[in-house]
Order: sequence, then structure tokens, then C-alpha cells
Amino acid sequence: MSAAVAMVCRWLGKAAVMGQQERNAVTPLAIAVLGLLEERPMHPYEMYQLLVSRQQNVLVKVRPGSLYHTVARLADLELVRAEGTGREGNRPERTTYRITERGRTAMRERIAEILRAPAAEYPAFPIGIAEAHNLPMPEVIALLNERLELLHRELAEIDIAGDWAGSRGVPRRYWLVLPYLRAMLTAEIAWVDEFLADLTSGAMEWEQFDATTGDRHGEPCDGHSSKAG
Repeated sequence: MSAAVAMVCRWLGKAAVMGQQERNAVTPLAIAVLGLLEERPMHPYEMYQLLVSRQQNVLVKVRPGSLYHTVARLADLELVRAEGTGREGNRPERTTYRITERGRTAMRERIAEILRAPAAEYPAFPIGIAEAHNLPMPEVIALLNERLELLHRELAEIDIAGDWAGSRGVPRRYWLVLPYLRAMLTAEIAWVDEFLADLTSGAMEWEQFDATTGDRHGEPCDGHSSKAG
């Protein structure tokens, strides 16, 4: 292998590693950070305040520590760059960051990838449903009724946020996620309602549990048999 070929191979290998590092770094929180910096340069604490005030903390887990770590990671990969430091009053110095062209490209590519194809996200609720048969039916019914209360509360909060954005003329493209979240919540509420109806009507067979020990016993029974026992 010639020196030139070897150099090209090393460059390609390094580029591949850097590309994978960039992709791994562009997490949901990083997308939110890059999106803010696409609007204008700002310091991490301002980013945190904006994410919370815009209720994006319902989309990504936002903590000051994780946000600062994310910004530092993006800076290491040259997806953002420090633009200077400033101080307001007695507050500590804060570094302002600006998105780079490389960061803009990485953000857009990652958004396109997310929109293009579904990805397994492994939420917790489906595994809870899959293994719910390990709990007595009355407990499952009580727990799901509690969940329904919380889901309806979330739905009301989303409606309030949507009404607020609409009444103030906020362009719809900035709050598209609200009707999506509403549709997801509405679908989950409908499914839980239907599941509860199957449990309480006796249409769903369920294993019996000893009320004292919690041990399973006997064959699965329908809801009516469970209540009769």
C-alpha cells in the first residue's frame, strides 16, 4: 500500500469515527439546544430557561447539569462554538455559544432521520401492560384508573397550551408537537378505557391470586369469577 493510499484510508477512518461521534452526540436534548442556537446565540442558562418556559421539558429530560454537559460535548465536536463570556451584575460569568455550519448540518440530518423512519424507543408502559398479568386484577384496575386521571390532566394541560399559542398568533409550525401529543394521549386514553371495560365486564380472563400471600392459584378466570371469589 502506497503512502498516499494509506493516508486516504486513515482520513476516511477518522471521518467515519467523527461522523458516528456526531450522530451519537445529537441526542434529543442536543437537537433542542441546536434548535435554540439556530434562533440566536445564547448561554446555557438562557437555553435552560427557554426550554422550560416553552415546555419543551415535556419532550426531553432537561436538567441544568445535563444541558451543560450536552453543550460541552457539542463544542468538543465543533457543532457549536463559544463566542465570548459576559457577566450581568453579581452573577457568574456565562459563556455564549453559536451554532456552527457543521452543527446546523448535523441537526438537520438527525431531524430528517427521525422523521423518515420509526425507531424502537422502548417506552416503559408497553412492558407494564405486557406483564400486568403478574398483578391481581383489582390492583390493575385501580392502577389504570389512577393512570387515566393523570392522562386526562395532561390532556387538559396540552389543550391549555394549544389555546394559548393559538390565541397569541404563534405560527403553528412552532407548536405542531401539541396536536401530535394530544392525538397520542387520546389514543392511549381510549385504549385504557377499553381495557378497563374488558376487565370489569369479565370479558378478560385473569389469573387468581391469594389475597393473603399474593401467590397465584387455580386456573385463569374471567372478571365475574374473580369478583365472585
